Amino acid sequence: MSQLHLSMRQLQIFIAIVEHRSTCSAAETLSLSQSATSAALNELERVLGMNLFDRVSKRLMINDNGRALLPQALALLDAAESIERWAENQHLHSGGLRIGASTTIGNYLLPPILADFRRGLPTDAQASWQAQVTIENTAAITQKLVNFELDIGLIEGYCHEQELKVLPWLEDELLIVSAPHDPILDHRTSVDRQGKIPLDVLRDAVWLLREQGSGTHEIINQALLPYLHHLQHGIEFSTSEAIKYATMNGLGISCLSRFVVADMLEMGKLVVLPTVLPKFTRNFYIVIHKQKQLTQGLQRLLGHLEKRQQH
Repeated sequence: MSQLHLSMRQLQIFIAIVEHRSTCSAAETLSLSQSATSAALNELERVLGMNLFDRVSKRLMINDNGRALLPQALALLDAAESIERWAENQHLHSGGLRIGASTTIGNYLLPPILADFRRGLPTDAQASWQAQVTIENTAAITQKLVNFELDIGLIEGYCHEQELKVLPWLEDELLIVSAPHDPILDHRTSVDRQGKIPLDVLRDAVWLLREQGSGTHEIINQALLPYLHHLQHGIEFSTSEAIKYATMNGLGISCLSRFVVADMLEMGKLVVLPTVLPKFTRNFYIVIHKQKQLTQGLQRLLGHLEKRQQH
């Protein structure tokens, strides 16, 4: 076996310089001196026999060589960190998972799923089992997966990142809802014999929507725009929970996951609008980086998620 000339520390410094575009800022984040950071970069470029950055004044701009190295460096560092997390729990290899979830899944589905997952571990391991959960919109979760900042993602929108493997998971129904006394309900029987709200009324309604980048926002546009052509925006919110309460208070109508509104429907604080639109469903997805090394703990979680899919 030939001797390795690269070090993980050099790659870590390289990635930090890419993020901060200077050895000074990178040094601060890594608690190193600027001279040590510059020396590590120079040694890395010497070993590889190529420049990784263009020097522009005092800034370092990544070049084609650097851009080609970056995904490989990220994958290597993630593999090294996976070994460290694996070694933390030699018995079960199930601790320290970094899980990302888009907001609907993270707030409504993931907590009971993780509780059930932990109950399935041996009794002596349940109390010490740990995981880090990040809840953000679909775009943010997929970007973190690309950067190897997460081990696995559960998303409700489309994934546009070619570096990621996307596995269909659960099906969700999207419901158009309003407050029980919203004026839009007055348009039922007078226009449609079956008591349904017609398209022109829905086009004029004020819609409460998720923010750009949200999987729910993208899916709703895909579902509704072919029928309504445009949505009259009221307020955009960063969480479905906020939309639910805004709808309950009569600020507009919304299209939300059945998982989100189930409690309010049961209490009668929201109602499903009878419309001429068809039933809308969407898929939830499991997402993993194509170069991700599957530890035993990650494989265990994947198996648990697949069991949920069968139910």
